[in-house]
Amino acid sequence: MFSHLPTPTLDPILSLSVAYRNDPRPNKVDLGIGVYKNSAGETPVMKAILQAQDIVVETQKTKSYVGLAGCEEFNQSMVNLLLDGTSAMGRVAAIQTPGASGALRMLGDLMKVAQPNTTVWISNPSYVNHRPVMEAAGLKVKHYSYFSPETKQVDTARMLEELAQAGPDDVVLLHGCCHNPTGADIDFAAWQAITELAQKNGFTPFVDIAYQGFGDGLEEDAKGLRHMADNVEEMLITTSCSKNFGLYRERTGAAIVVGKSAGDVNNAKGKLLTLARATYTMPPDHGAALVKTILQNQDLTTVWKQELSEMQQRLLNLRQTLCNELRNSHNTSQFDFIESHKGMFTVLGFTQDQMLQLREEYGIYGVGDGRINIAGLTEKDIPYVAEAIVKVS
Repeated sequence: MFSHLPTPTLDPILSLSVAYRNDPRPNKVDLGIGVYKNSAGETPVMKAILQAQDIVVETQKTKSYVGLAGCEEFNQSMVNLLLDGTSAMGRVAAIQTPGASGALRMLGDLMKVAQPNTTVWISNPSYVNHRPVMEAAGLKVKHYSYFSPETKQVDTARMLEELAQAGPDDVVLLHGCCHNPTGADIDFAAWQAITELAQKNGFTPFVDIAYQGFGDGLEEDAKGLRHMADNVEEMLITTSCSKNFGLYRERTGAAIVVGKSAGDVNNAKGKLLTLARATYTMPPDHGAALVKTILQNQDLTTVWKQELSEMQQRLLNLRQTLCNELRNSHNTSQFDFIESHKGMFTVLGFTQDQMLQLREEYGIYGVGDGRINIAGLTEKDIPYVAEAIVKVS
């Protein structure tokens, strides 16, 4: 049965973690996998999560099944976090999923059932899992221009020109904030323009928001998504609690459908539950129980928001410190664009050979497409990393 299978290709990001762990050099730096680290180089458990765990342990009396949709209180909390104050609140449905990747697959399967000839447009470049998940669901995938290698910013004019070609059989996948892998975000004017194109041409927007709170702040990061939800009839959303709640291993996400009416989205939710039953049946409960506990407790919500704000500010400071080091110690403004990017990631504009050189000569691990995880830096790493970047550039 298995003898004809090809040798597997290593995951371009997850394989870096294995190589990093096996590297004996003391000055190695892991800027590959997308996890947040503090000044000690650790991915901490947030204080709000620790307090919520105590509450869950004390109050949870059973480990029985929760249900196909997962925790409905969690689902409503995610909807509130993203869509509060919009007209979409009366025509939305959500299910809990095993992380945002699980949500992507569930909505991919839903699109395949609801509109089998759907083409999903994704940005070039995009999150490494977007294309394979959509193709695994049996959907066609097309890329639209997004990032300018010359300016290291969004090529808005070209993006809008190409998206104007999308029509009723198309779904346009957007990053809600903190674009992965580039760190270059569309501005609010672009959100408005894409919304107008969706209204005019009939394509369905699909927003993947995995880093809410890591860009400009919890509310600001949802501004474009909320504008869109207020002004289109149908919309798909995936969201993750891996980053902003630090629940990476708990696989806590949600798939959200906004429709023309409450009846439409209830039908969509019913189909999602059927699809979930045939895939994983029910999502894991622990992470959702923690998030629900935090968002239903005003004191814990305050603690969480403060922690999230501190993480966001630290990312800004890391970007500024790295750029200052490059400017002041190496007399180069070549990498000033790093300061304008949002969230965890930045694309350096390096070739695969240059990224390999960073790894082999300096023990600095980044993805072959030039992506580095700013959140993987510690303050003490910055002079060494800046020097290596300059030498390789």
